[in-house]
Amino acid sequence: MEPSNKIKVFIVDDSAVVRQVLQAVLQRDPGIEVVGVAPDPLFALQRMQQGQWPDVLVLDVEMPRMDSITFLKKLMVEHPLPVVICSTLTEKGAQITLDALAAGAVAVVTKPRVGLKDFLLEQTVEFSQTIKAAARARTANLGLRRAVPAAAPAAVTAAAATPHVLRDTTEKVIAMGMSTGGTVALERVLTQLPATLPGIAVVQHMPEKFTAAFAQRLDQICALNVREARDGERLLPGSVLIAPGGRHMQLRRSGAQYHVEVRDGPPVNRHRPSVDVLFRSTAQCAGRNALGIILTGMGDDGARGLKEMHDAGARTIAQDEASSVVFGMPKEAIKLGAADSVLALADVPGAMIEFSRR
Repeated sequence: MEPSNKIKVFIVDDSAVVRQVLQAVLQRDPGIEVVGVAPDPLFALQRMQQGQWPDVLVLDVEMPRMDSITFLKKLMVEHPLPVVICSTLTEKGAQITLDALAAGAVAVVTKPRVGLKDFLLEQTVEFSQTIKAAARARTANLGLRRAVPAAAPAAVTAAAATPHVLRDTTEKVIAMGMSTGGTVALERVLTQLPATLPGIAVVQHMPEKFTAAFAQRLDQICALNVREARDGERLLPGSVLIAPGGRHMQLRRSGAQYHVEVRDGPPVNRHRPSVDVLFRSTAQCAGRNALGIILTGMGDDGARGLKEMHDAGARTIAQDEASSVVFGMPKEAIKLGAADSVLALADVPGAMIEFSRR
């Protein structure tokens, strides 16, 4: 690859050791060039304004000398570019990272407090893939426009409901999967939904410790009851269960009720939790009573699982390219013929409500 075609990366971290390690790890990939490093956002902005604008910015969000979230918001307004957050695996790190994702960051790369060099060297390939996916991201689709939850659908009369109950002997369920850009996409969808929807099971590629804070944040702004899933928990109508970071989540049925199983296990498609794990289990236990939705994200996790749902009679939806931050997972699902419909993100909530009324 010619130098002019390399993805240009700028690293901002207050630790000189971290900057050195990140630079060494990224430059092992011939398609990536680190064009600058800085100890804080203010110094980074000065360097970038002098002509070192990168394709991707790697930003530490826990820097004592500078408010990175304020910097990120300013950057996304004045000079939007893909930003990858570098965060520690702590509760504090999770909260700040969610603020960064809401402000327009594309993805998250985690780092431990000890053993950083060995950890990052082991994650070289995944880190490089994240940078490359970020470089292709549509940052315009990350601008957060929070919406008021939609009104609940009109009540169905008992007479009208009777044939529906006789026809469907089990509850409906919705399974959703997403990755890069998915935190903003999921918020946009859930805040448009009434509390009367069938239970929703979600896999969002996130690190351990991050999903609990993510679920809590969504629960505060949605009509639905959102929480991190616990093993054996029932998936009730009006609730959203998000798979814990670092663990797989499967759907199981007992009679007419759905439950989730949260399990350890090897990564599937390089991910844990994996969207394919959720979708395949949903195909097996829910069949035509399920709706499967695959949203923005890099890679192909979930594509084959959505095809299994489609083949089992479920209704299936893939997000379209124009509204995706990264058109990877939906694209692969569409190529497999897994999607009944390809919809803009703004049309997904309406399709979910329509499914609940059928």
